[in-house]
Amino acid sequence: MPGKSRELAREATGPLKGIRIVDMTSVVFGAYATQMLADLGADVIKVESPPGGPGGGGDIMRQSGRTPEGAPRELGPIYMTINRNKRSVLLDLRLEKDAAALRRLLRTADVFAATVRYDGLARLGLDYGSVRALKPDVVYVHGAGYGSDGPYAGEPAYDDLIQAAAGMGDLLPRTDGDPEPRLLPSLMADKISGHFMAQAILAALLHKQRSGEGQFVEVPMYECVTSFNLAEHFCGHVYDPPTGPWGYGRVTNPYRKPFATKDGHIGLLPYTDEQWGRYFKAVGAEETHGRDPRFAGYLARSENTRALYKLMEEITATRTTAEWVALLKPLHIPVVAAKRLDELPDDPHLAAVDFFQRYEHPAAGAYYALRPPVRYLGTPANIRRHAPMMGEHTEEVLSETGED
Repeated sequence: MPGKSRELAREATGPLKGIRIVDMTSVVFGAYATQMLADLGADVIKVESPPGGPGGGGDIMRQSGRTPEGAPRELGPIYMTINRNKRSVLLDLRLEKDAAALRRLLRTADVFAATVRYDGLARLGLDYGSVRALKPDVVYVHGAGYGSDGPYAGEPAYDDLIQAAAGMGDLLPRTDGDPEPRLLPSLMADKISGHFMAQAILAALLHKQRSGEGQFVEVPMYECVTSFNLAEHFCGHVYDPPTGPWGYGRVTNPYRKPFATKDGHIGLLPYTDEQWGRYFKAVGAEETHGRDPRFAGYLARSENTRALYKLMEEITATRTTAEWVALLKPLHIPVVAAKRLDELPDDPHLAAVDFFQRYEHPAAGAYYALRPPVRYLGTPANIRRHAPMMGEHTEEVLSETGED
């Protein structure tokens, strides 16, 4: 992966070029959402508070993880990964001059996005009514922990809490039989909610384009993650009365995992009847397991996935990863070599699509950014700004807003 650093793009080329988002989000949930929109060309202005101010010291995610020797502590690796293409302004909203500067900025905004608790926003004069008075057609998007019309409204919410509340901690016990609830080792709740927030902003902008009207949009993490979790795990409780248990049995199967080979692991999933037929023939089991009524057809396989995947595990252990890929790919049977995190930079497909891109941050030195994954032929996303230092663009941005 090491190589020559590239230059930043000179200007936005994405479909949101010309859209300004005043961004009072932080950590992962909101920051991930607004970076997706920044990659698409939006002018995202990250409003941070200085030490001692409300939520002071800037985005707390700046401090997470190690930085290179000599690099500013405020450029932590997770912050770097989800805050590119933004400008940062530093405002102490307890001071009238800074509050006035934010009001001027909001008059230029298409979108105001915040994950500060709503009562805190109201105390700062940043509730929807107040912001709408400044910019009548503003799209005001509030990322909350819980919907405002429920009994949990206003309670603190973090990824750990939302995963636990939304039943994500119940998935591994249903898989391996250990009753101890465990969270998934990814910031799933934050990132899922971030996708919902980005989608909400885009939908509200489309409505504004069609009607000229802004609106208030609430993006509650708990409801977003519960909806995401139950897309498949509502399962047997969709109907009244229920037709089966909670949880989608195929994916709570303890044998649903990368299968061990002689020298590594593979991901393997014949899916259609035709693919299963070719698979059993290729592994020499056409006359035995290929005719087993437990595996004859989609419904039968669905009811017997534990036995089926256990059988696959036994079969897969008989060859190397390369042998399995060479055997099954020409038969159009879905198979991949399983990767560890540290193997991803050497993946030939990711190298071919230029996924890991090297840049030089003026304050932190060489770093890698992840290329925006979605391709737009006419309006491509790009990387045109490094993740900003705290308050790096305060003077620049405020000079664009004029005076009260």
